[in-house]
Amino acid sequence: MNYHDITTDDMLNGDGLRVVLWVSGCTHHCEGCQNPITWDITGGLPFDKNAEDELFEKLNKNHISGITFSGGDPLHPMNRDEVLRLIKKVHNDCPNKTIWLYTGFLWEDVNSLDEIKYVDVLADGRFEKENLDNNLHWVGSPNQRVINVKESLKTGKVILHKS
Repeated sequence: MNYHDITTDDMLNGDGLRVVLWVSGCTHHCEGCQNPITWDITGGLPFDKNAEDELFEKLNKNHISGITFSGGDPLHPMNRDEVLRLIKKVHNDCPNKTIWLYTGFLWEDVNSLDEIKYVDVLADGRFEKENLDNNLHWVGSPNQRVINVKESLKTGKVILHKS
């Protein structure tokens, strides 16, 4: 897996101050995407042990609420195994941190992934430039949903995250 950046103290990609891992690779290619530089699966840098150490060092700061996986698409087929491994590791090693995941895939296509149960909030769906709505919280177009994963898994229906 490759990545473009690890940002800290981010307030735009989930509740609280967050660390964001910006992965490479996206097959959705949404018109008007805010990060088209991340579409190329071979772009960026290899996510190696040093990058993972940096990620967890930043994540373990007391003022950080949690981690957000974004990109690109963290659930791109070439990223999926590594991102799911990291989600499980964050869940086990940092149990007080929340996990947010952005993906262009739909909840209905990814909710059966075993590690999804460790995610707190999943923002799903492709961005639709023609439906851009700057008043939405956490997403750019109304077809995208900000989903409370644990409640959705428990009830068997999509429960939206309350911000």
